[in-house]
Amino acid sequence: MQPTPKSRREIQNIVRHAVDDAVSFVEGEISDDRIKAQRYFDGEVDIGYEDGRSKCVATKCRDVVRAVKPSLMRVFMSTANAVEFIPRTPADVPMAEQCTNMVNYEFNRLNGFRVLSDALHDALIKKMGIIRCAYRDTTTAKIYTFTEMSEDEYNLLTADPDVEVLEQSMEMRMEMDEFGMDIEAPMFDVKISRKHTSGDMELECIPPEEFFVNASAKTLQDAYIVAHRTDMRAGDLVAMGYDAEDIYGMDSFDSGTDMSEAETLERRGYDEDFSEDEISDPSMRAITVTTAYMRMDIEGSGVPILHKFLLGGTKYELLDYEPVDEIPYAKLEVDPEAHTFYGRSLVEIIMDDQDAATSVLRGILDNVALTNAPQRAFIDGQVNVDDLLNSEIGGLVRMRQAGAIQELSVPFAAGQTLSALTYLDQLVEQKTGVTRASMGLDPDAMQSTTKAAVQATVQAAAGQVEVMVRNLADGLRDLFGIMQRTLHKNVQEERYIKLNGGYVPINPAVWDSGLDMQINVGLGTGREEEKGAALNQALQMQTMVYQNYGPMNGLVSLTNIRNTLADLLAVQGVKNADRYFAPITPEIEAQLLQMQQQQQAAMAQQAQQQGDPNQALLMAEQMRAQGKLESDAMRMQLDQQKAVMDDDFRRDQMAQDLLVDAAKIYGQYGTAVDTAAIKAEQEKQRDIVQAMTR
Repeated sequence: MQPTPKSRREIQNIVRHAVDDAVSFVEGEISDDRIKAQRYFDGEVDIGYEDGRSKCVATKCRDVVRAVKPSLMRVFMSTANAVEFIPRTPADVPMAEQCTNMVNYEFNRLNGFRVLSDALHDALIKKMGIIRCAYRDTTTAKIYTFTEMSEDEYNLLTADPDVEVLEQSMEMRMEMDEFGMDIEAPMFDVKISRKHTSGDMELECIPPEEFFVNASAKTLQDAYIVAHRTDMRAGDLVAMGYDAEDIYGMDSFDSGTDMSEAETLERRGYDEDFSEDEISDPSMRAITVTTAYMRMDIEGSGVPILHKFLLGGTKYELLDYEPVDEIPYAKLEVDPEAHTFYGRSLVEIIMDDQDAATSVLRGILDNVALTNAPQRAFIDGQVNVDDLLNSEIGGLVRMRQAGAIQELSVPFAAGQTLSALTYLDQLVEQKTGVTRASMGLDPDAMQSTTKAAVQATVQAAAGQVEVMVRNLADGLRDLFGIMQRTLHKNVQEERYIKLNGGYVPINPAVWDSGLDMQINVGLGTGREEEKGAALNQALQMQTMVYQNYGPMNGLVSLTNIRNTLADLLAVQGVKNADRYFAPITPEIEAQLLQMQQQQQAAMAQQAQQQGDPNQALLMAEQMRAQGKLESDAMRMQLDQQKAVMDDDFRRDQMAQDLLVDAAKIYGQYGTAVDTAAIKAEQEKQRDIVQAMTR
């Protein structure tokens, strides 16, 4: 079959059918799971309860999400730069630095922390979080009034295509021309509307219920259709240039008529108090707008090209379409499923555990309540029922016959049931990786344990969280790549951003759109102590190299040392390093070195003029001696640190030998050795050695 160009009606039918199929798939297969996950996060369960019994819920889903979310945010936001573009060749280094600075600046300016927080929240509860990054041209209109304008001024003003005349009036007046003659000329009073067009990048988290893909999609790139359906005001669509008559005839999905609306209501937790039909201003009515991305051969060339389609109303009427370079969405997920688009959320993994924990918890509470206030049986007619129902302490109960009241005692079994609740907690910890040990809160795991053992326990428990971080990093890599390409394609002028205490010019238009780069996200590991130790060690080596070999060593510069100091402050949560260390760049460093050389040359020349030829040599020897003293001090400090490490190694070896010897003694003679006391003595000596070397 020979490809042929497609008409507007054919295009609309193809896109409409694809959107209907995608919506049917998501609402039929995915929405129920997300609604249930939202309910469980809100503290609901599907198990029932009896009247008069406990209705308490063990909120495992909400507790786990609230516990793991700060750790995930800390990983991605604990450093000065949330992303670093890494060049493949030396020639790409300046451009990679510009991309890093510009993308991080825009991410912070567009409230990236809140966007990332919302996306992580959706990923932990509703399978995935969707972030949209696009460049939008915004047109605003301002009203101006001019009076007593000449005809030339009026013609010049109204010739502007962005000016629309709203009101005008003309009056003929007598005035003197350039030759001194009185002539009659028109004077205008005008009220105009001038359009101002400006563009800016948008970064927003899309609600999952507004996002649709086809059933066979595996990724955003291979999907047959990717659609985003939301509501917009009719007046906003008219302001975008669409015909008001067509727009005002479109409608929106009524609340509660489809699964996406049910998801919205479940997420909000409340319904709206009024209907859109009650809005009297037609420009403020909500219109359903669907933005779809599909590959389609519109021109009949035989090669499908990615297009963006804008559809209006519940019937998906085609408003506009245009070819685009890429799909402006990034997907974040914590537990992806291979070969399918939708994975699992953290809440879905532990929903059954919330049911089980709730059932056990309710049984414990009911048992405690029945044990403290047991039911009572009585002989009808022999007891005053009103007195019996009075639960006041010391209250009297009138009866006609002794023994007419008998308590139905319930054995206290809650103590034995608590172990079952603990077991369920352990199951949740194994599934999610969110444990008390990973947060350093388990006293049993941390008591009488070395620092290395504690760190190993915490790191092992955080394995599941690290896998989540790696999965999320893939989505953030796509997001930052979209941001870089969006800036390159749409920002054509030079911009200034504040960097290192000054304003740096950056022009994204000159970036190479085909630049081969890797995007390194998740720079923070959440282990501040380890990062601080590594940075301190790097600072010591940098200082030693700089002192021994001078500024021209070719390995370490003042800029490198200043960057290390700034990173050390960032690890401790101090992001404003400029407040404590002056900003420095290779250019500033070169100027400082040149000034220092000039000062030394001037001092040497002054010494020669004063008649002391050995003064310059003496100054050089003094500078060399000062450098040697500082180098010796640094070497002594390193030797002390090495001695402490050797002492730690020997004492750890002694501890291992002690355990082996104790086991031998116990096996041969049946005598137990107090290893705890010996270890305590060894640790005491270790502390003494460390204190002496400080």
